[in-house]
Amino acid sequence: MEPQDPVLEWVERVSMYLARDGVPPIAGRVLGWLMVCDPPEQSAGQISEAIGASRASLTSNLRLLTMMGFLTSRTRPGDRTTWYRMADDAWSVVVRRQVEGIAAFLDLSRDGVALAGPGNDGRVRQAQRTFAWMAAAFDAAGPLTGTTDERTAR
Repeated sequence: MEPQDPVLEWVERVSMYLARDGVPPIAGRVLGWLMVCDPPEQSAGQISEAIGASRASLTSNLRLLTMMGFLTSRTRPGDRTTWYRMADDAWSVVVRRQVEGIAAFLDLSRDGVALAGPGNDGRVRQAQRTFAWMAAAFDAAGPLTGTTDERTAR
């Protein structure tokens, strides 16, 4: 039995991590692969071969990741191939969307407290407190600036 390629093992770990949040395994593998592959821009065929995914499954996952803001794609003059890469600010875009979702649910929970009425609002109030705490934590964090040196990113 051949030892597994450490890069592909890492790609699988990324996939398993993202699956906890409902990201399909193929999409997680695509993200993991595009985070570390060389060159950073890959065709669907190259990605498919690298992660062992069928082209049909890959196509729908590439579309999903592009719509979510993780990937960008382009074609080259005289070439029918579409090339994919991680968006430059993919992770910050996704986290900003999640923070916006937290703020939106906080507003929704406030409306729920008013609708439930006194004495019957405990469950909604718990959601409101949790989302208010998360919103405050993100507000206090401030904006992401610059890049982090790889040695200090831990």
